[in-house]
Amino acid sequence: MTKVAFHTLGCKLNFAETSTIAQQFSNGGYQRVPFDNAADVYVINTCSVTENADKECKKIVQQALKQAPDAFVCIVGCYAQLKPDEIAKIQGVDLVLGATEKFRIMDYISDLNKKHFTEIHSCEIEEANVFTPAFSIGDRTRAFLKVQDGCDYSCTYCTIPLARGISRSDSLNNVVENAAFIAKKGIKEIVLTGVNIGDYGKGEFGNKKHEHTFLDLVKELDKIDGIERFRISSIEPNLLKNETIEFVAASKKFVPHFHIPLQSGSNKILKLMKRRYMRELYTERVNTVKQLMPDCCIGVDVITGFPGETEEDFMETYDYLNALDISYLHVFTYSERVNTEAAAYGNIVSIAERKRRTKMLRILSSKKKTSFYNKYKNTTHEVLFESEEKNGRIYGYSRNYLRVSVPYQQSLINQKQWVIINKMDADGNLTADLSV
Repeated sequence: MTKVAFHTLGCKLNFAETSTIAQQFSNGGYQRVPFDNAADVYVINTCSVTENADKECKKIVQQALKQAPDAFVCIVGCYAQLKPDEIAKIQGVDLVLGATEKFRIMDYISDLNKKHFTEIHSCEIEEANVFTPAFSIGDRTRAFLKVQDGCDYSCTYCTIPLARGISRSDSLNNVVENAAFIAKKGIKEIVLTGVNIGDYGKGEFGNKKHEHTFLDLVKELDKIDGIERFRISSIEPNLLKNETIEFVAASKKFVPHFHIPLQSGSNKILKLMKRRYMRELYTERVNTVKQLMPDCCIGVDVITGFPGETEEDFMETYDYLNALDISYLHVFTYSERVNTEAAAYGNIVSIAERKRRTKMLRILSSKKKTSFYNKYKNTTHEVLFESEEKNGRIYGYSRNYLRVSVPYQQSLINQKQWVIINKMDADGNLTADLSV
């Protein structure tokens, strides 16, 4: 059989879409192999949130061709939509597919001979206005289910609207059907993914109005038999309504874990970023979550070194996050992105200073995570174990996103098991014993 391998950069949404693309190859008679194996075709699904994600694409192509120098290499994803000509200059790339074309990948692979000139098929982003369903199955014990795509926001640092197009949603019935299908495969946890999932319902039937809301979606998914956990991925604070928080708090299936982007703790910088909230609303959301779910894990996105961010602005962010009852940070160093408004701003923060601020916040994140984890020593939690084995231990997650390991037993894969937590290990995970 012709062999195909996949590599995914970036977010959970990309993982869901890679899995769906991989299914097309399987249906076409291809055999999927790990990316570090020799293959006839390599498909690399790219990200372009940061400059480093762009650079990583070239490195991944080189890794693929080291395994199989004559392999056919196809690049898809956000970077492929934004900069197809740049990708075409990477030696060894045969095919570049844009935002809509990636889901018709089999139409573009007529033969697997290496190309003298890279083929590019990339739509105008205005044409990316139809929702294409996607979900991951078989890659992990959790499934990533795409419910929404694109974004209508105009944050001044972000290229995602240029890479993915307008906000649009899957129909409520189709999301429910896909979740039920996933349940029949024996998967116990679904992570809801999208670019801006709180905007769910917009563009559901090809129009801009909301036919349903994110709360409607959550309520319907809560009724599905077979799925024991639903986890909400990143959701904007202005779209995380109190009604949704209240429903999650009362649900037995939706778990106490939110990832809520902040980006800056300075209202001045939030305005420059054209975010749709101020710090006060963010504080209100976190307080509401913690009041209703004291054990809830809250993750936070934050950007350092945005143009105009003074030392005082940064320390305002640092002190704000230090005082806030959150669990961990995802820290991004600001990088200029072509065709974004912020790229033309003055008052540039030096690269060295950006990195210094990033390091400070990552140290703070480690302290926050340690503090959050330490609260649960000698407590009992239900953990859903995954297939990963490291140093004779198997890993999984509690409902509130504690990463826990116990001595490896193959029978624990994709099973929920009560454990008694011991301590943090050197890698920052919690060790535990199985509860009798």
